[in-house]
Amino acid sequence: MSKITAAITGVGGYVPEYILTNKELESKVETNDEWITSRTGIKERRILKGEGLGTSHMAEKAVKELLKKTNTNPLDIDLLICCTTTPDFIFPATGNLLCDMCGLKNAFSYDLNAACSGFLFGLVTGSQFIETGKYKKVLVVGADKMSAIVNYEDRATCILFGDGAGAVLLEPSTDGYGVIDSVLKTDGAGADFLCQKAGGSRRPPSIESVTNKEHYAFQEGATVFKSAVTNMSGVAAEIMERNNLTSDQVTWLVPHQANKRIIDATAARMGVAEDKVMINIHKYGNTTNATIPLVIWDYEKKLKKGDNLVLAAFGGGFTWGSIYLKWAYDPK
Repeated sequence: MSKITAAITGVGGYVPEYILTNKELESKVETNDEWITSRTGIKERRILKGEGLGTSHMAEKAVKELLKKTNTNPLDIDLLICCTTTPDFIFPATGNLLCDMCGLKNAFSYDLNAACSGFLFGLVTGSQFIETGKYKKVLVVGADKMSAIVNYEDRATCILFGDGAGAVLLEPSTDGYGVIDSVLKTDGAGADFLCQKAGGSRRPPSIESVTNKEHYAFQEGATVFKSAVTNMSGVAAEIMERNNLTSDQVTWLVPHQANKRIIDATAARMGVAEDKVMINIHKYGNTTNATIPLVIWDYEKKLKKGDNLVLAAFGGGFTWGSIYLKWAYDPK
C-alpha cells in the first residue's frame, strides 16, 4: 500500500477593502513612506472596518471561496483548524464559530495559536489526520485581525501589521504530493520580546492594563529581527539539507511576510534567487497567521504540479518552522 500524504488541493483567501497606506500613517506617527519601505518592504496593508466584525468574518469569506473553487460540499469537511492570534473571543473558539458560519455541520474544530508560525503548525497538525487515514478532508485556516491589537500611536508596530485570511484544503495523496517533511520549533524565552502583555489569565484586563496600553502588540524590534533572521533562515536551510534539496530544486520559497529584509536573508541562506520567492508584503503587510496562505493564494496560478515548495516562518514567543511541500495540482 502506498504511503498517504496530505496534499493541498485548493486555496482561498480574503483581504478587506480598506487600504491603509504609508502616506496615511505619516499623519498618525512620525514616519514616512521611504523609511517604512526601506526597512520593511511594506507599502500598504488592508484593514477590516465595520462594527462587530472579527477574524471569523474574514475567515468565512476565505473558506467559502475555497469550498466553491474546489466544488466541496461543506458537509464533507471532517476537521477545521483555525490558526489565529486574534480570536473573536477568548471562548468560544473562532474555529467553532467558523464551522457554523460556513455550514460545516459534520466537522469538529479548534483554534491553534503559535503567533506568526501558526499556519505552519496547523498545516502539520492537519496533515497527521490525513496521513493516518482518520480523515479525508481537512481545512487549515490562517486568519488575523491584527488592527484590533495594534497601537496606532506606536511607530515600531503600527507600520507592520494588516488584516486578512487564507485557507487551504488538505486531502489524501498516494502519489507523493503534499507535505513531505517539517521542522517546527518553539522557545518561550522569547516571550518578553514579542507579545501582548495583558488580557490573559496571568494579567487579566483591568483599568490599569488598559491605561498602560498593555492590550496592544508589543515588540522589541532589534532582538526580534535578529532572532527571526537566524532561526527562519536556519530552519529553511535545515529542511533542504534533510531532504537533499539543492537551491535549483526549490521551485518556490514561501516565506512568512514579516519583513522584506528577513525574507531576503532567508532566500540568501538557501541560495534561492529572488524570482523564486513568493512576496506580497508590499500589498498586505504582516497578516500574521494569514501571510503564507495569502501569498500562496496570490501565486496559485503560477504553481505547477510537482513544484517543490519550502515554507518558512517565525513568530512571537518565539516560534518558528519550515515545511517541505510538493504541490499537487496544475493551475486551474
